[in-house]
Formats: sequence, structure tokens, C-alpha cells
Amino acid sequence: MSADQAEAAETKSGAIAGLPLSFEFFPPKTPEGADKLRAARQRLYALAPEFCSVTFGAGGSTQDGTLSTVSEIMAEGCAAAPHLSCIGQSRESIRERLAAYRAAGVRRIVALRGDLPSGYGASGEFRYASDLIEFIRAETGGHFHIEVAAYPEVHPQARSPQADLQAFVTKVQSGASSAITQYFYNADAYFRFVEELDRLGVQVPVVPGVMPIISSTQLMRFSDACGAEIPRWIRLRLQAFGDDTASIKAFGLDVVTDLCEQLRCAGAPGLHFYTMNQSAATAAIVQRLQGA
Repeated sequence: MSADQAEAAETKSGAIAGLPLSFEFFPPKTPEGADKLRAARQRLYALAPEFCSVTFGAGGSTQDGTLSTVSEIMAEGCAAAPHLSCIGQSRESIRERLAAYRAAGVRRIVALRGDLPSGYGASGEFRYASDLIEFIRAETGGHFHIEVAAYPEVHPQARSPQADLQAFVTKVQSGASSAITQYFYNADAYFRFVEELDRLGVQVPVVPGVMPIISSTQLMRFSDACGAEIPRWIRLRLQAFGDDTASIKAFGLDVVTDLCEQLRCAGAPGLHFYTMNQSAATAAIVQRLQGA
């Protein structure tokens, strides 16, 4: 066995001491983007992910790209989990999508409510993610492992923290298998969320979603849109770096690696990385964790 083969075998034996990893991608819109994503996936496969998820645009706007990307990932030897959002969808359209995923050999789905895209006059036949989950179970039984979203810092459209927590409980009662959280940088928010679920007797695994920090402007924009809190000290440090990309990436690597280490030490059931179709930042974080 060559040195490269030995290194690959060691990596495959467990990326971070047996802690499951998963990665999120979005369907590329151009041939160049598709080539870049293929290259990123190949680099990340060396980290032995449990699965890779693929997003599904508002109103199903990228549904063909989702299935195509999922099929490529599975052909490359990795399990894939398409996102499936129900806003703007009919029961028949979801039924057709489920049939296509079953035919492709998919066994895991990320079931989401999704956002209503611009120009839609009605929300379709599903109102909540729990409605979608219930429909998937009625149509396919236990065929799919169903992932759902969780919001340790509370969904931005929730009426209250209690209502948001109850919405999550309803998703579990409807048939969810496990959850992936919105990204966060305050570990205490995740720990508190898991403790509250435990008090309610909800036992499904809740995997933290992790967003590497690559660009401060991109992070601010995403966080403002999705309601993820950037702690003041992180925001101020990022702003102080200005256009110093190298310093932003170095600082982000330190912050996110430390967050992941806190989560690992506290017994998180895995880590799900929002890769933004890039590999370098995620790989660097995992390599640091391997050496911790």
C-alpha cells in the first residue's frame, strides 16, 4: 500500500473519531459550476460523509437540478438526500417527486416547508413541513429516512419560542427521523434546544448545522435573511478585517473549529456542513478536528 493509499484508508476509517459528517450542496446553474462542484465533492468524499444533501429551490425551482445532482452523488458512491420543500406544491407533484426519488434509489429526504417564491399567489396544498412529512409517510411508509429542520435560535417567522418548539415536536410526531439545525455560532443555543426537547421526551437526533466563515459580507447577508445570529464579538471582528480575505478566513477557521469542538465534546450526534459548493474551508475545519 502506498503512502497516499494508507492516508486515504486512515481517513475513511472515521473522519472525526467516529463522529458522522454530512455535507450540503446546491444544484449548479452552469456547466462551469457543475465541474467545480464535482471537484469539491471529490475532495470532500475523502472525509467519509454519511450522506450529502442537495437543496431544492423555492417552489421547486431547481427540482430537476436537485435530482440530477443527487443521481451524480449516488453514482459516485455516496448516499444522497434531496431536499423537498412543499410550499407551492400539489400533492400530485410531491407524489411524482417521491416516485422519482424512489426509482433513483434514494433512501433519505430532507423535508422542509420552504419559502413562497415571488409571483406565487397561493401556497399550494401543504401549509407546514409537518403536513409534508405526514404525506410522505402515508405514501411511502418507512422507505425514507426523513430529516427535518430545527432552529436553536428560533425560526424568524415563529410566533414565539414556545410555538417554534411545538412546531418541531409536531414534525417529529408526524414521522421525522432526525433533524439538522440552522447554522449558529452560539453553542449554548443548541444545547438549550436539545435540553428542551429532552424534557418533552423528544428523542430524535438533532445534528448541528455548521456554516464555515469564508466571506463576511456573504455571512451577514445570509444571516440577516435566515435569522441566524452572529454574536456581536464575531461581527465586530469581521467588520474590522475589512477586505482582508486571508484574515477573515483564518479567523473564521478558528471560530468554527472551536464551535465544532464544543459540539463534539458535548455529544452532538454529528456535524452537517453548509459547504456553499466549496471544499477548502470544510476540509480545513475537519482536519483541525482530526488533530485535536
